[in-house]
Amino acid sequence: QRNAGSSSDGTEDSDFSTDPEHTDSSESDGTSRRSARVTRSSARLSQSSQGNPVHNPPSFGAEEPVYSTRRVTRSQQQPTPVTPKKYPLRQTRSSGSETEQVVDFSDRDTKNAADHDESPPRTPTGNAPSSESDIDISSPNVSHDESIAKDMSMKDSGSDLSHRPKRRRFHESYNFNMKCPTPGCNSLGHLTGKHERHFSISGCPLYHNLSADECKVRAQSRDKQIEERMLAHRQDDNNRHATRHQAPTERQLRYKEKVAELRKKRNSGLSKEQKEKYMEHRQTYGNTREPLLENLTSEYDLELFRRAQARASEDLEKLRLQGQITEGSNMIKTIAFGRYELDTWYHSPYPEEYARLGRLYMCEFCLKYMKSQTILRRHMAKCVWKHPPGDEIYRKGSISVFEVDGKKNKIYCQNLCLLAKLFLDHKTLYYDVEPFLFYVMTEADNTGCHLIGYFSKEKNSFLNYNVSCILTMPQYMRQGYGKMLIDFSYLLSKVEEKVGSPERPLSDLGLISYRSYWKEVLLRYLHNFQGKEISIKEISQETAVNPVDIVSTLQALQMLKYWKGKHLVLKRQDLIDEWIAKEAKRSNSNKIMDPSCLKWTPPKGT
Repeated sequence: QRNAGSSSDGTEDSDFSTDPEHTDSSESDGTSRRSARVTRSSARLSQSSQGNPVHNPPSFGAEEPVYSTRRVTRSQQQPTPVTPKKYPLRQTRSSGSETEQVVDFSDRDTKNAADHDESPPRTPTGNAPSSESDIDISSPNVSHDESIAKDMSMKDSGSDLSHRPKRRRFHESYNFNMKCPTPGCNSLGHLTGKHERHFSISGCPLYHNLSADECKVRAQSRDKQIEERMLAHRQDDNNRHATRHQAPTERQLRYKEKVAELRKKRNSGLSKEQKEKYMEHRQTYGNTREPLLENLTSEYDLELFRRAQARASEDLEKLRLQGQITEGSNMIKTIAFGRYELDTWYHSPYPEEYARLGRLYMCEFCLKYMKSQTILRRHMAKCVWKHPPGDEIYRKGSISVFEVDGKKNKIYCQNLCLLAKLFLDHKTLYYDVEPFLFYVMTEADNTGCHLIGYFSKEKNSFLNYNVSCILTMPQYMRQGYGKMLIDFSYLLSKVEEKVGSPERPLSDLGLISYRSYWKEVLLRYLHNFQGKEISIKEISQETAVNPVDIVSTLQALQMLKYWKGKHLVLKRQDLIDEWIAKEAKRSNSNKIMDPSCLKWTPPKGT
């Protein structure tokens, strides 16, 4: 037998032993089972050995109280009436019941109940069995019961959490709060047709005068064409058995003829109705929409341009998702340069207090950068510069070229490099300008010499580079000034009696300009050449162009062939005639460098 007030594990139960009301009721009737009325703070359940079917039942005495495994309901607590608390996982409790019958479990029932019990684990108070209907109120803390109920309800509703939004990464939440800058755009769709939303003009279908559905249809068409082209390339590779068989395949020849026919169908000019439509579109939307491009060129070239647009937009979107591009973070978007307002292309490492402004004001003569238009206006009233520093070594008409030493005019050259980085991607020279010479081309009027472009050159180049960096200002692009700068660099190389080449890597626009210049030089040489055998070395010495650049240009023009162990240069008369026609159109142009106008001697030590 066990003494009254002891639990099934032999330890003394202090709560029951110190409760006088419970002791008196036990002594008056030991065999009867009465519900103990206790307060919540002192209520604790204890199981006697009678409730355990495993152990032998002890003998009941009149003086030995026995405690059953009854549960004290909240309705039996006298001090304050409390609304019964709901437990979502308890199934056998009937709402509104004041008392419950004592339920005994066998070993099998206990095991089954334990297997199906999904409630959190409870602190054991002995060897008495437990069921799903039991409520443990051994803890006087109300928050403990609430936390258990919350955990149990969350466990049941775990399958219903799919409706909750997933946590977004930083760049996703950043883009989620962004909007497309195009007026009237809801940021839905993407130019590539592969994204549901866009946040920049480069991916805006509305800016490109398209709808989101049209972009998706175009994307499907492009993917289908890419698959067909890849399949055709695999077939061509399987048919080729040697690397020297570089002749075009039949499929490539048919495709070339098809492209030529498509380009012949190009309209000679716009009709009056089309011009009015284009002007109306431009007046209505201004710079907020892309100009209408239909009928300006052949359908093939227009479709090629659309593919390039979509490809560039896809690359920008990948960089943006990787966090490498964030709009508005230390990016100068526009600069006020003279009478022009220029949109920038790339990031330039200006000081932070200037870079975060977004708009920079710059003196077009001394290239000093300022924060506001007021500061610029005051500076222009005091600035005495009307042309670049250094020596003027070339002048023909209004075009002049100044040679600026990076060591003597360090601040000007640094500002020039920072300005150039806004429009060049691969430029790395900003502040270490002392080992370089800068040749600045300007156009003069009654207000001063305005910057057209420049190129820099190492004073002592180990690889005989005649150009380290070259730039034409955006407002002067596509007017022949870039080719003039390239021609001037080779003119200096001829005076130095050296063979020159531009420093790599070249930008995309730089490569196009250089390849066009090399093409003209070679066609002019072949047009004037009357011999039967030609030497790459002789061409290089006469034109100052590097032999590597000559060979690459001949290959691009399909004029260099390998036949019977010898390299042959094909004199393509069609290309020469085309070049002669272009030269005749611009014969009166002043965009040609005149060697007689150069007043320059090579600096010492170069």
